[in-house]
Amino acid sequence: MYATERQGLIERLLADEGRVSVVELARRFAVTTETVRRDLDLLEQAGALRRVHGGAVQNERASTTEPSLGERTLRRAPAKAAIALRALDALGEGFHGSVFFDAGTTTAAVAAQLAPRLTSSRIDVVTHALPLANALAAVPQVSLSVIGGRVRPLTEAAVGADTVRAIASLRPDVAFLGTNGLSAGFGASTPDPDEAAVKTAIVRSARRVVLVADAEKLGRELLVSFAALDDIDVLVTDAAPDAALAAAIDEAGVQLWLA
Repeated sequence: MYATERQGLIERLLADEGRVSVVELARRFAVTTETVRRDLDLLEQAGALRRVHGGAVQNERASTTEPSLGERTLRRAPAKAAIALRALDALGEGFHGSVFFDAGTTTAAVAAQLAPRLTSSRIDVVTHALPLANALAAVPQVSLSVIGGRVRPLTEAAVGADTVRAIASLRPDVAFLGTNGLSAGFGASTPDPDEAAVKTAIVRSARRVVLVADAEKLGRELLVSFAALDDIDVLVTDAAPDAALAAAIDEAGVQLWLA
């Protein structure tokens, strides 16, 4: 395979997955990691991607870049569905407590698969995300509460001081939380300060925090950190983190569940 062909395939993989790994690319193309690094260097010089530790991400993925809800819903949907199924194991058999659902497409996938896991008993569910509220309102076993505030159009979720205060007054048994990035040194992060404030409030209020994040989020650092690794009880993802992040997760005492 010529270098130009290989580089074209790397660009296509980036468009589909949002992130590529040097080791995985070397294995895929049966070349050395040094060859892959040269390819990535050339693509970065051409403005096609941005190099990160262990691989590369799409060039558009700066610390404040945030795709629309519609774009994120389509991206990596099968992975998110698998993560959702695994994450619901956090509720255990016969769960009848309270659950908080954060905004996001991966948490929405968890909410979409909630009904089959519930027994005949009702559970209390709280969310500040309008799309999730619409879906959860149709589940007979759910007693739904929706937290208000200023709705941020990009995520269709309530944010602001009133939202944060309302969440601070709660103590849900389990919170399913989304993130835009997760790294060893910066923890969980998101591009928007208002979204970060809401997520921090959820982390502080919940008895158990279950972070759901597809592999595209691993190793990323966005503008605002909202939780350290040791604030998270369970991380559910679809691929093993790199060595540095895996070691930090283990040191923080986070349970790592692979979907």
